[in-house]
Amino acid sequence: MIATGLIKFYLPGNTFQVGSKKSRFLDRMLLKRMLMSVMKNSPGLYILLCLLIMACSKKNSPANGTPPAVIVPPIVVAADTSLYKMVPFPMGAAVAINLVKNNAKYSGIVTKEFNSITAENAMKFSGLHPAENTFFWTDADYLVAYAQTNNKRLHGHTLNWYQSMPTWVTNFSGDSTAWEKMLKTHIQTVVAHFKGKVAAWDVVNEYFNDNGTVRNSLWVQKLGEDYIARCFQYANQADPDVLLFYNDYGHEYSTAKRTAITNMIASFKTRGIPIHGIGLQFHLSVGQPDANISAAIASAAATGLQVHISELDIRLNANKAQTFPFTTTMASQQAAKYEHVVKAYKSILAAQQYGITTWNVTDADSWIPNWQGAPDYPLPFDANYQRKEAYRGIVRGAK
Repeated sequence: MIATGLIKFYLPGNTFQVGSKKSRFLDRMLLKRMLMSVMKNSPGLYILLCLLIMACSKKNSPANGTPPAVIVPPIVVAADTSLYKMVPFPMGAAVAINLVKNNAKYSGIVTKEFNSITAENAMKFSGLHPAENTFFWTDADYLVAYAQTNNKRLHGHTLNWYQSMPTWVTNFSGDSTAWEKMLKTHIQTVVAHFKGKVAAWDVVNEYFNDNGTVRNSLWVQKLGEDYIARCFQYANQADPDVLLFYNDYGHEYSTAKRTAITNMIASFKTRGIPIHGIGLQFHLSVGQPDANISAAIASAAATGLQVHISELDIRLNANKAQTFPFTTTMASQQAAKYEHVVKAYKSILAAQQYGITTWNVTDADSWIPNWQGAPDYPLPFDANYQRKEAYRGIVRGAK
Protein backbone atom coordinates (compact mmCIF):
# COMPACT_ATOMS: atom_id res chain seq x y z
CA MET A 1 0.00 0.00 0.00
CA ILE A 2 1.03 3.70 -0.26
CA ALA A 3 0.94 5.85 2.86
CA THR A 4 2.45 9.28 3.74
CA GLY A 5 4.70 9.17 0.69
CA LEU A 6 6.26 5.86 1.65
CA ILE A 7 5.90 2.50 -0.13
CA LYS A 8 5.39 -0.50 2.10
CA PHE A 9 6.33 -3.99 0.89
CA TYR A 10 5.68 -7.34 2.52
CA LEU A 11 7.82 -10.44 2.14
CA PRO A 12 7.61 -13.56 4.27
CA GLY A 13 9.10 -12.56 7.62
CA ASN A 14 9.97 -9.04 6.46
CA THR A 15 8.20 -5.70 6.30
CA PHE A 16 9.95 -2.53 5.16
CA GLN A 17 9.27 0.84 3.67
CA VAL A 18 11.29 2.17 0.76
CA GLY A 19 12.24 5.74 1.53
CA SER A 20 12.11 5.26 5.31
CA LYS A 21 15.14 5.31 7.58
CA LYS A 22 14.75 1.59 8.09
CA SER A 23 15.16 0.94 4.36
CA ARG A 24 18.69 2.36 4.47
CA PHE A 25 19.73 -0.62 6.55
CA LEU A 26 17.81 -3.18 4.50
CA ASP A 27 19.72 -6.19 3.34
CA ARG A 28 20.45 -5.37 -0.28
CA MET A 29 20.07 -8.95 -1.38
CA LEU A 30 16.56 -9.01 0.06
CA LEU A 31 15.60 -5.99 -2.02
CA LYS A 32 17.14 -7.52 -5.11
CA ARG A 33 15.27 -10.80 -4.52
CA MET A 34 11.99 -8.97 -4.11
CA LEU A 35 12.46 -6.95 -7.30
CA MET A 36 13.46 -10.01 -9.33
CA SER A 37 10.31 -11.77 -8.14
CA VAL A 38 8.14 -8.82 -9.15
CA MET A 39 9.92 -8.53 -12.51
CA LYS A 40 9.25 -12.18 -13.31
CA ASN A 41 5.57 -12.07 -12.43
CA SER A 42 4.64 -8.51 -13.37
CA PRO A 43 7.09 -6.59 -15.61
CA GLY A 44 4.86 -3.51 -15.60
CA LEU A 45 4.77 -3.35 -11.80
CA TYR A 46 8.55 -3.88 -11.75
CA ILE A 47 9.15 -0.78 -13.85
CA LEU A 48 6.77 1.26 -11.68
CA LEU A 49 8.53 0.14 -8.50
CA CYS A 50 11.94 1.02 -9.92
CA LEU A 51 10.71 4.53 -10.72
CA LEU A 52 9.20 4.92 -7.26
CA ILE A 53 12.35 3.67 -5.56
CA MET A 54 14.45 6.18 -7.49
CA ALA A 55 12.02 8.97 -6.60
CA CYS A 56 12.08 8.04 -2.92
CA SER A 57 15.86 7.80 -3.00
CA LYS A 58 16.14 11.34 -4.36
CA LYS A 59 13.75 12.63 -1.70
CA ASN A 60 15.80 11.11 1.11
CA SER A 61 19.29 11.81 -0.29
CA PRO A 62 21.86 13.35 2.05
CA ALA A 63 22.57 17.05 1.83
CA ASN A 64 25.70 16.49 -0.26
CA GLY A 65 23.49 15.15 -3.06
CA THR A 66 24.91 11.62 -3.05
CA PRO A 67 21.99 9.20 -3.31
CA PRO A 68 21.88 6.15 -1.10
CA ALA A 69 22.94 2.96 -2.83
CA VAL A 70 19.97 0.98 -4.09
CA ILE A 71 20.56 -2.14 -6.16
CA VAL A 72 18.13 -2.31 -9.09
CA PRO A 73 18.72 -5.40 -11.22
CA PRO A 74 18.60 -4.95 -15.01
CA ILE A 75 15.69 -6.23 -17.04
CA VAL A 76 16.93 -9.62 -18.13
CA VAL A 77 15.37 -12.78 -19.50
CA ALA A 78 15.39 -15.38 -16.75
CA ALA A 79 17.06 -18.66 -17.61
CA ASP A 80 13.95 -20.66 -16.76
CA THR A 81 11.68 -18.83 -19.23
CA SER A 82 10.72 -19.90 -22.75
CA LEU A 83 10.63 -17.70 -25.80
CA TYR A 84 7.17 -18.79 -26.89
CA LYS A 85 5.79 -17.85 -23.47
CA MET A 86 7.00 -14.29 -23.89
CA VAL A 87 5.33 -13.55 -27.24
CA PRO A 88 1.59 -13.33 -27.95
CA PHE A 89 1.68 -15.55 -31.05
CA PRO A 90 3.18 -18.95 -31.92
CA MET A 91 6.99 -18.88 -32.02
CA GLY A 92 8.61 -21.52 -34.17
CA ALA A 93 11.81 -22.82 -35.71
CA ALA A 94 12.60 -24.86 -38.77
CA VAL A 95 14.38 -27.97 -37.57
CA ALA A 96 16.89 -30.41 -39.01
CA ILE A 97 15.72 -33.94 -38.38
CA ASN A 98 19.21 -35.36 -37.73
CA LEU A 99 19.87 -32.71 -35.07
CA VAL A 100 16.52 -33.27 -33.37
CA LYS A 101 17.34 -36.97 -33.22
CA ASN A 102 21.01 -36.84 -32.29
CA ASN A 103 21.90 -33.53 -30.65
CA ALA A 104 20.54 -33.17 -27.12
CA LYS A 105 21.44 -29.48 -26.82
CA TYR A 106 19.69 -28.70 -30.09
CA SER A 107 16.53 -30.66 -29.31
CA GLY A 108 16.57 -29.21 -25.80
CA ILE A 109 16.38 -25.66 -27.16
CA VAL A 110 13.61 -26.58 -29.58
CA THR A 111 11.61 -28.28 -26.84
CA LYS A 112 12.02 -25.43 -24.38
CA GLU A 113 11.88 -22.30 -26.51
CA PHE A 114 9.40 -22.94 -29.33
CA ASN A 115 5.80 -24.11 -29.64
CA SER A 116 5.78 -24.52 -33.42
CA ILE A 117 8.17 -26.38 -35.72
CA THR A 118 8.67 -26.61 -39.46
CA ALA A 119 10.49 -29.44 -41.18
CA GLU A 120 13.51 -27.77 -42.78
CA ASN A 121 13.93 -30.49 -45.42
CA ALA A 122 12.16 -33.68 -44.32
CA MET A 123 8.82 -32.80 -45.96
CA LYS A 124 10.12 -31.47 -49.27
CA PHE A 125 9.46 -33.47 -52.45
CA SER A 126 12.93 -35.07 -52.48
CA GLY A 127 12.68 -35.98 -48.81
CA LEU A 128 9.28 -37.67 -48.99
CA HIS A 129 9.11 -39.04 -52.53
CA PRO A 130 12.59 -40.23 -53.56
CA ALA A 131 11.36 -42.60 -56.30
CA GLU A 132 8.26 -42.60 -58.48
CA ASN A 133 6.59 -45.45 -56.62
CA THR A 134 8.28 -44.94 -53.25
CA PHE A 135 7.36 -42.64 -50.40
CA PHE A 136 9.71 -42.27 -47.42
CA TRP A 137 7.85 -41.32 -44.25
CA THR A 138 10.32 -42.20 -41.49
CA ASP A 139 11.90 -38.79 -40.84
CA ALA A 140 8.71 -36.78 -41.21
CA ASP A 141 6.78 -39.22 -39.03
CA TYR A 142 9.47 -38.81 -36.38
CA LEU A 143 8.82 -35.05 -36.39
CA VAL A 144 5.09 -35.69 -36.09
CA ALA A 145 5.67 -37.88 -33.04
CA TYR A 146 8.09 -35.34 -31.56
CA ALA A 147 5.59 -32.52 -32.08
CA GLN A 148 2.75 -34.47 -30.54
CA THR A 149 4.83 -35.61 -27.56
CA ASN A 150 6.06 -32.09 -26.85
CA ASN A 151 2.84 -30.22 -27.68
CA LYS A 152 4.25 -28.39 -30.71
CA ARG A 153 2.34 -27.24 -33.74
CA LEU A 154 3.76 -28.77 -36.95
CA HIS A 155 3.90 -26.70 -40.13
CA GLY A 156 4.34 -28.56 -43.43
CA HIS A 157 6.97 -27.33 -45.90
CA THR A 158 6.56 -27.65 -48.90
CA LEU A 159 4.30 -29.49 -51.34
CA ASN A 160 5.62 -27.86 -54.51
CA TRP A 161 8.87 -26.02 -55.29
CA TYR A 162 11.04 -25.58 -58.32
CA GLN A 163 14.02 -26.88 -56.34
CA SER A 164 14.65 -29.95 -54.19
CA MET A 165 13.15 -32.30 -56.76
CA PRO A 166 14.41 -35.90 -57.02
CA THR A 167 16.03 -36.95 -60.28
CA TRP A 168 13.06 -39.11 -61.22
CA VAL A 169 10.96 -35.94 -61.44
CA THR A 170 13.49 -33.90 -63.41
CA ASN A 171 13.90 -36.87 -65.77
CA PHE A 172 10.18 -37.65 -65.93
CA SER A 173 8.88 -38.25 -69.43
CA GLY A 174 5.24 -37.93 -70.34
CA ASP A 175 2.68 -35.54 -71.68
CA SER A 176 0.89 -32.86 -69.67
CA THR A 177 -1.71 -35.37 -68.50
CA ALA A 178 0.98 -37.61 -67.04
CA TRP A 179 2.66 -34.63 -65.36
CA GLU A 180 -0.67 -33.53 -63.90
CA LYS A 181 -1.34 -36.98 -62.52
CA MET A 182 2.13 -37.13 -60.99
CA LEU A 183 1.72 -33.72 -59.32
CA LYS A 184 -1.76 -34.50 -58.00
CA THR A 185 -0.70 -37.91 -56.71
CA HIS A 186 2.24 -36.44 -54.82
CA ILE A 187 0.26 -33.63 -53.20
CA GLN A 188 -2.73 -35.70 -52.22
CA THR A 189 -0.71 -38.68 -50.97
CA VAL A 190 1.42 -36.42 -48.76
CA VAL A 191 -1.46 -34.30 -47.44
CA ALA A 192 -3.59 -37.37 -46.75
CA HIS A 193 -0.73 -39.06 -44.89
CA PHE A 194 -0.39 -36.11 -42.51
CA LYS A 195 -4.08 -35.27 -42.26
CA GLY A 196 -4.91 -34.10 -38.75
CA LYS A 197 -1.21 -34.00 -37.83
CA VAL A 198 -0.04 -30.93 -39.71
CA ALA A 199 -1.66 -27.56 -38.99
CA ALA A 200 -0.84 -25.96 -42.33
CA TRP A 201 1.08 -26.46 -45.56
CA ASP A 202 3.25 -24.23 -47.67
CA VAL A 203 1.53 -25.45 -50.82
CA VAL A 204 3.71 -23.69 -53.39
CA ASN A 205 7.05 -22.07 -52.68
CA GLU A 206 8.68 -19.27 -54.71
CA TYR A 207 6.44 -19.18 -57.78
CA PHE A 208 7.42 -15.61 -58.72
CA ASN A 209 10.61 -13.91 -59.86
CA ASP A 210 11.76 -10.75 -58.13
CA ASN A 211 10.35 -8.62 -60.96
CA GLY A 212 6.87 -10.06 -60.42
CA THR A 213 6.83 -12.36 -63.43
CA VAL A 214 6.08 -16.06 -63.10
CA ARG A 215 9.23 -18.16 -62.70
CA ASN A 216 9.78 -20.39 -65.73
CA SER A 217 10.07 -23.51 -63.59
CA LEU A 218 9.82 -27.07 -64.78
CA TRP A 219 6.27 -27.16 -63.41
CA VAL A 220 5.24 -24.11 -65.45
CA GLN A 221 6.91 -25.52 -68.56
CA LYS A 222 5.02 -28.80 -68.28
CA LEU A 223 1.68 -27.65 -66.83
CA GLY A 224 1.26 -23.93 -67.54
CA GLU A 225 1.12 -20.97 -65.17
CA ASP A 226 -2.23 -21.88 -63.64
CA TYR A 227 -0.91 -25.16 -62.24
CA ILE A 228 -0.43 -23.28 -58.96
CA ALA A 229 -4.20 -22.93 -58.46
CA ARG A 230 -4.67 -26.66 -58.94
CA CYS A 231 -2.00 -27.36 -56.30
CA PHE A 232 -4.16 -25.56 -53.74
CA GLN A 233 -7.28 -27.37 -54.92
CA TYR A 234 -5.61 -30.79 -54.71
CA ALA A 235 -4.36 -30.10 -51.18
CA ASN A 236 -7.77 -28.91 -50.06
CA GLN A 237 -9.44 -32.01 -51.49
CA ALA A 238 -7.08 -34.25 -49.51
CA ASP A 239 -7.59 -32.37 -46.23
CA PRO A 240 -10.35 -29.73 -46.16
CA ASP A 241 -9.36 -28.65 -42.64
CA VAL A 242 -5.67 -27.93 -43.15
CA LEU A 243 -4.57 -24.32 -43.71
CA LEU A 244 -2.97 -23.58 -47.07
CA PHE A 245 -0.19 -20.99 -47.49
CA TYR A 246 1.71 -19.46 -50.38
CA ASN A 247 5.35 -18.89 -49.35
CA ASP A 248 7.99 -16.62 -50.90
CA TYR A 249 10.98 -14.38 -50.23
CA GLY A 250 11.58 -10.78 -51.28
CA HIS A 251 8.44 -9.11 -49.95
CA GLU A 252 10.65 -6.61 -48.14
CA TYR A 253 12.67 -5.45 -51.15
CA SER A 254 10.57 -6.09 -54.27
CA THR A 255 7.35 -4.14 -54.63
CA ALA A 256 6.79 -5.87 -57.97
CA LYS A 257 6.87 -9.33 -56.42
CA ARG A 258 4.70 -8.20 -53.53
CA THR A 259 2.12 -6.82 -55.97
CA ALA A 260 2.16 -10.01 -58.04
CA ILE A 261 1.52 -12.10 -54.94
CA THR A 262 -1.36 -9.94 -53.71
CA ASN A 263 -2.89 -9.94 -57.19
CA MET A 264 -2.69 -13.73 -57.31
CA ILE A 265 -4.39 -13.99 -53.92
CA ALA A 266 -7.15 -11.64 -55.04
CA SER A 267 -7.64 -13.78 -58.15
CA PHE A 268 -7.80 -16.94 -56.05
CA LYS A 269 -10.48 -15.41 -53.87
CA THR A 270 -12.52 -14.38 -56.89
CA ARG A 271 -12.23 -17.85 -58.42
CA GLY A 272 -12.91 -19.71 -55.19
CA ILE A 273 -9.43 -21.24 -54.98
CA PRO A 274 -8.78 -22.16 -51.33
CA ILE A 275 -5.96 -20.18 -49.71
CA HIS A 276 -5.68 -19.22 -46.07
CA GLY A 277 -2.28 -17.67 -45.52
CA ILE A 278 0.78 -15.97 -46.91
CA GLY A 279 4.33 -16.78 -45.85
CA LEU A 280 6.97 -14.05 -45.75
CA GLN A 281 10.30 -15.81 -45.62
CA PHE A 282 12.22 -12.76 -44.37
CA HIS A 283 15.82 -13.83 -44.98
CA LEU A 284 16.87 -10.32 -44.05
CA SER A 285 20.05 -8.30 -44.08
CA VAL A 286 20.65 -6.17 -41.00
CA GLY A 287 20.76 -3.17 -43.34
CA GLN A 288 17.25 -3.71 -44.66
CA PRO A 289 15.28 -0.53 -43.87
CA ASP A 290 12.66 -0.89 -41.16
CA ALA A 291 10.14 0.87 -43.39
CA ASN A 292 10.45 -1.86 -46.02
CA ILE A 293 9.88 -4.57 -43.43
CA SER A 294 6.81 -2.81 -42.07
CA ALA A 295 5.43 -2.29 -45.58
CA ALA A 296 5.84 -5.98 -46.42
CA ILE A 297 3.99 -7.08 -43.29
CA ALA A 298 1.23 -4.52 -43.81
CA SER A 299 0.80 -5.56 -47.44
CA ALA A 300 0.44 -9.21 -46.46
CA ALA A 301 -2.05 -8.34 -43.74
CA ALA A 302 -4.10 -6.28 -46.21
CA THR A 303 -4.98 -9.51 -48.04
CA GLY A 304 -7.03 -10.54 -45.02
CA LEU A 305 -5.19 -13.87 -44.87
CA GLN A 306 -3.16 -15.24 -41.99
CA VAL A 307 0.42 -14.00 -42.09
CA HIS A 308 3.40 -16.23 -41.31
CA ILE A 309 6.93 -14.86 -41.01
CA SER A 310 8.10 -18.23 -42.11
CA GLU A 311 11.90 -18.40 -42.45
CA LEU A 312 13.30 -15.51 -40.43
CA ASP A 313 17.03 -14.91 -40.11
CA ILE A 314 19.04 -11.68 -40.14
CA ARG A 315 22.50 -11.83 -41.70
CA LEU A 316 25.29 -9.42 -40.84
CA ASN A 317 28.10 -10.08 -43.32
CA ALA A 318 26.89 -8.01 -46.28
CA ASN A 319 30.31 -7.94 -47.93
CA LYS A 320 30.88 -11.68 -47.47
CA ALA A 321 34.15 -11.11 -45.64
CA GLN A 322 36.04 -14.34 -45.01
CA THR A 323 37.25 -13.08 -41.63
CA PHE A 324 34.25 -11.79 -39.74
CA PRO A 325 34.27 -11.93 -35.93
CA PHE A 326 31.00 -11.29 -34.13
CA THR A 327 31.04 -8.01 -32.16
CA THR A 328 28.84 -6.36 -29.57
CA THR A 329 27.95 -3.67 -32.11
CA MET A 330 26.71 -6.32 -34.52
CA ALA A 331 24.77 -7.97 -31.72
CA SER A 332 22.99 -4.71 -30.89
CA GLN A 333 22.20 -3.94 -34.53
CA GLN A 334 20.84 -7.41 -35.13
CA ALA A 335 18.77 -7.32 -31.95
CA ALA A 336 17.25 -3.99 -32.99
CA LYS A 337 16.24 -5.48 -36.35
CA TYR A 338 14.67 -8.54 -34.72
CA GLU A 339 12.85 -6.21 -32.35
CA HIS A 340 11.44 -4.19 -35.23
CA VAL A 341 10.26 -7.28 -37.10
CA VAL A 342 8.38 -8.48 -34.03
CA LYS A 343 6.89 -5.05 -33.29
CA ALA A 344 5.69 -4.63 -36.87
CA TYR A 345 4.22 -8.14 -36.88
CA LYS A 346 2.53 -7.64 -33.52
CA SER A 347 0.77 -4.56 -34.91
CA ILE A 348 -1.42 -6.57 -37.32
CA LEU A 349 -4.70 -8.13 -36.21
CA ALA A 350 -4.17 -10.93 -33.72
CA ALA A 351 -6.42 -13.21 -35.77
CA GLN A 352 -3.95 -12.92 -38.67
CA GLN A 353 -0.86 -13.74 -36.60
CA TYR A 354 -0.10 -17.32 -37.58
CA GLY A 355 3.33 -16.89 -35.97
CA ILE A 356 7.02 -16.24 -36.52
CA THR A 357 9.42 -19.03 -37.45
CA THR A 358 13.21 -18.74 -37.57
CA TRP A 359 15.01 -20.75 -40.22
CA ASN A 360 16.77 -23.25 -37.98
CA VAL A 361 17.82 -22.69 -34.40
CA THR A 362 21.45 -21.67 -33.83
CA ASP A 363 24.17 -19.94 -35.82
CA ALA A 364 25.95 -23.28 -36.11
CA ASP A 365 22.99 -24.79 -37.99
CA SER A 366 22.05 -21.91 -40.29
CA TRP A 367 22.06 -22.29 -44.05
CA ILE A 368 23.38 -18.73 -44.52
CA PRO A 369 27.17 -19.33 -44.24
CA ASN A 370 27.10 -22.09 -46.86
CA TRP A 371 24.78 -20.12 -49.12
CA GLN A 372 26.87 -16.95 -49.11
CA GLY A 373 30.25 -18.66 -48.82
CA ALA A 374 31.25 -16.61 -45.77
CA PRO A 375 30.75 -16.69 -42.00
CA ASP A 376 27.65 -15.15 -40.44
CA TYR A 377 25.57 -15.17 -37.27
CA PRO A 378 21.93 -14.84 -38.33
CA LEU A 379 19.91 -16.54 -35.58
CA PRO A 380 18.86 -15.82 -31.95
CA PHE A 381 21.12 -18.56 -30.51
CA ASP A 382 24.87 -18.74 -30.97
CA ALA A 383 26.95 -21.73 -32.01
CA ASN A 384 27.30 -22.70 -28.35
CA TYR A 385 23.52 -22.88 -27.94
CA GLN A 386 23.38 -19.70 -25.85
CA ARG A 387 20.83 -16.92 -26.18
CA LYS A 388 22.11 -13.89 -28.06
CA GLU A 389 21.07 -10.27 -27.81
CA ALA A 390 18.82 -11.05 -30.80
CA TYR A 391 16.77 -13.28 -28.50
CA ARG A 392 16.23 -10.35 -26.15
CA GLY A 393 15.35 -8.21 -29.16
CA ILE A 394 12.49 -10.58 -29.94
CA VAL A 395 11.30 -10.38 -26.34
CA ARG A 396 11.45 -6.57 -26.34
CA GLY A 397 9.55 -6.40 -29.61
CA ALA A 398 6.75 -8.51 -28.15
CA LYS A 399 6.17 -6.22 -25.14
